[in-house]
Amino acid sequence: MSVAAPATPLTAAEAAFGIRGAFLDFIDDPWRHVGRESEAARFHADGLLVVQDGRIADFGAHDEVAARHVGLVVTTIPDRLVLPGFIDGHVHFPQTRVLGAFGEHLLPWLEKWVFPEEIKFKDRAYAREAAGRFFDNLLASGTTTCQAFTTTAPAATEELFDEAARRNVRLIAGLTGIDRLAPPGFASSPEDFYRDSKRLIERYHRQGRGLYAITPRNAHVATHDLMAACERLKREHPDCWVNTHLAETVGECEDMRVLYPDSADYVAVYEKYGLVGPKFSGGHGVWLSDDEFRRLSASGGAITFCPCSNLFLGSGLFRLGRATDPAWRVRLSFGTDVGGGNRFSMLNVLDDAYKIGMVNNARLDDPAEAERNKLSAYRGFWSITLGGAEGLYIDDLVGNFAAGKEADFVVLDCNGGPPALAWRQSLIAENGKPLTLEQAADLLFGLMTVGDDRAIEQTWAMGRQVYLRRGSN
Repeated sequence: MSVAAPATPLTAAEAAFGIRGAFLDFIDDPWRHVGRESEAARFHADGLLVVQDGRIADFGAHDEVAARHVGLVVTTIPDRLVLPGFIDGHVHFPQTRVLGAFGEHLLPWLEKWVFPEEIKFKDRAYAREAAGRFFDNLLASGTTTCQAFTTTAPAATEELFDEAARRNVRLIAGLTGIDRLAPPGFASSPEDFYRDSKRLIERYHRQGRGLYAITPRNAHVATHDLMAACERLKREHPDCWVNTHLAETVGECEDMRVLYPDSADYVAVYEKYGLVGPKFSGGHGVWLSDDEFRRLSASGGAITFCPCSNLFLGSGLFRLGRATDPAWRVRLSFGTDVGGGNRFSMLNVLDDAYKIGMVNNARLDDPAEAERNKLSAYRGFWSITLGGAEGLYIDDLVGNFAAGKEADFVVLDCNGGPPALAWRQSLIAENGKPLTLEQAADLLFGLMTVGDDRAIEQTWAMGRQVYLRRGSN
């Protein structure tokens, strides 16, 4: 892995430049185009992306765009496919070191591995080193935007935001609130959580590329007083995001009935405290009822699908076909959920999401829902680019190559992966370079089911290269 030096702040008048190559992005949701998913995508076998001051100034077919920018300095990227930067909607920054740790199921895994690791993040130096390693891994995976959990230690949140600013990547994060069912020295009081969150909001929210999320880890580990503190913060700072966990395991849902006897279900707990609505993300949503899906849809709340960790920890199989029902469509992002997820790669997320959909279909009698469970390349890559941005309410900033958006993109080597991949891809396109949209989709499906992070050749954030694969020119 080779990582570029942290990005320096952009100057006010940075010269425009162009990137020429094959490009694919999305202009619509492919689930809205059943049987016609390609209509949601945009492909240029010979395209030109114009970047100025870290933003996209122009984009389209090379000859058309070049005619509007005579004299533009252009870098050509041959035999590659360029996509918008990937978006990870649910990841735990302080679990970088314990990803892939054997832990049976969620609660024993938390007790044995996660809490002992996260308590180390009270040490600012440890948190600073971890933040560097965290972003090294994200950028090597093509991820340029993430929504992340921190810990109960303010220093951990500060170091994460500061490192994101050095790398010039987009981050949604916030101090994580827990005040029960935690080991000694880990929990924070509702009063401390409120006070520290207020200070951190003032310091980081909408500063550079930082966005602040009010973050109760989940209602399972939060008392009424902590949830009330979250409600107060959201009321006082309505522009902030809300990030939490939701209906991840059966046992957790059963416990919620005891901990919150006045709430009909898991979503109702967050509704009680005024947290559900636009900019709300509930990670997992594996065990949501149909009524909870309907209420999330009506409110504008979102779910982050975390297939890798749901499989790794045995939590269950998310009903993607239910969440994408047009009658009550729920906003979605996809997430790695490192370290319950055992990879930083959004390609691996798509692989596991595809498999979960196929397993669910083996048990379904509803052909319409079964069709929606099928994760094509169009649906998959939309979900980690424009769809992820829509799920997080940041599609005005990132997600595709629309003019004015931040110039985040990933350069994919469609042959990058295990030895078997290149021969598989040669069935579709010579040198792994697509000439048509259909070829591009077929190559991308190969990447998400056979490939891995070796496919990530370059990662760019705000028009700066922040990762270059070792051995690449």
